[in-house]
Amino acid sequence: MKIVMLGAPGAGKGTQAQMMAAKFGLPHISTGDIFRENIKNGTELGKKAKSFMDAGQLVPDELTVEILLDRVKKDDCAKGYILDGFPRTIPQAQVLTDTLAKTGEQIDYAINVDVPDENIVARMSGRRSCPKCGASYHITFIPPKKEGICDNCGTALVQRDDDKPETVQNRLSVYHDQTQPLIDFYKEKGVLRTVDGTKEMQEVFDAISAILA
Repeated sequence: MKIVMLGAPGAGKGTQAQMMAAKFGLPHISTGDIFRENIKNGTELGKKAKSFMDAGQLVPDELTVEILLDRVKKDDCAKGYILDGFPRTIPQAQVLTDTLAKTGEQIDYAINVDVPDENIVARMSGRRSCPKCGASYHITFIPPKKEGICDNCGTALVQRDDDKPETVQNRLSVYHDQTQPLIDFYKEKGVLRTVDGTKEMQEVFDAISAILA
């Protein structure tokens, strides 16, 4: 079962992908995680990716495609995988489709987690993270016990550059311009399924599980 997660940044598709991975026993492959790991380790790819991410722009196709295609060839992807954050553009989707077709494979489902822009700005601008242990919080939905301080290690929480309101707005503009056409791309292939991402997390997951079942 090969699944692509679609939705604007902050729509909650990453959380849903993690829950799906646990339930169905499939690897959750997030380009964001791969890029952040490279940034943390100071690799050449990480430095390049960081310059785009900090500006709220998408990492160029050639950087993204190479690292993703290498990842899905690994043994843990033999029974399928959940792609989160890839493809982001029509050219990426076409490369993925063509690569899979060479071995008689295809994407089985493209799950679109649909959330209005105004909800996303509120969600993302409230996110905070711990620079030391990586714990995530939200000032409204998952606040730390002590304001601005990590529950786990007591480190001061930070707001990532790409979660600042002005950057979020820029990311949404980029999404609507470059990524939203993927909805039509997968709709034409008959594999698109859309769920209401404004509902409670478990309700969204139940809707996705019903589709995959």
